[in-house]
Amino acid sequence: MKRTCSECGDNIVGRIDKKFCCDACRNSFNNRVNKDSKNLIRNTNNRLRKNYRILEGLNPNKKTKTSRAKLIEKGFDFNYFTSIYKTKIGTIYYFVYDQGYLPLENEYYALVKRVE
Repeated sequence: MKRTCSECGDNIVGRIDKKFCCDACRNSFNNRVNKDSKNLIRNTNNRLRKNYRILEGLNPNKKTKTSRAKLIEKGFDFNYFTSIYKTKIGTIYYFVYDQGYLPLENEYYALVKRVE
C-alpha cells in the first residue's frame, strides 16, 4: 500500500504511521493549519513584548517618571498589560511582567520595576 505525503503528495518511505515525506512538509502543513488560530496570540505577545521593551528602556534605574507623550511616541499601547496591582490605599499599578507604571497627574506616569 502506497502512502502519500499530506502536504506535497509525494510517496512516503519509512514508518507506517508517517504522514509527511520530510520535516519541511510537516512544518509547512502545521504552519498553514495553525496560521489563523495563532494570529491573535502572536499579535498580543508582540504588543506585550514591545510595551515591556519601552518600559525597560525608559526605566533603567528601577524607578523614574515619564510623560504620556513620550510613551506614545515610542509606540506604547496602554491596552496591553499583564497584571494590575492595587495597593492598600487604592492606588492602581499596571504591570507588563515586572515593569510597571502608575498614572499620575498632568499626563505623567511613575515607572517602577517589581522586585521579588
